[in-house]
Amino acid sequence: MKKKILIIDDDKVYTELVRAILERTGKYEVGIENRGLHGLDTAKRSKPDLILMDIMMPHTDGFQIMKLLKNDLDTISIPIIMLSAVDSEESKSAAAASFNEDYIVKPVAADVLEKKIEEVLNRYAS
Repeated sequence: MKKKILIIDDDKVYTELVRAILERTGKYEVGIENRGLHGLDTAKRSKPDLILMDIMMPHTDGFQIMKLLKNDLDTISIPIIMLSAVDSEESKSAAAASFNEDYIVKPVAADVLEKKIEEVLNRYAS
């Protein structure tokens, strides 16, 4: 059975590229939400196995969305990997404090992204 991944990122071109890369493996069904706060509603409805989320988005950033997800009983257990162009220790620490599973800096090689996703999904499978 394919694992469901939700990408929350305002960059439409990048999200379509990541979707294509992940779906090509045959292991994942990938949904996209390009509007940050709508990602919360989409996560509640679709119950993904994992969320890939950007930090820098208009209106509400990824940290705020992650906090909302982790404070909601419907979404608290969904693992989140931050996938962002922001490469700072401050951002990585803030993400860790908000209970993200991993932090990947864009751009990322397809094999590295797939490996990180598998690692997180395997942790939650046991």
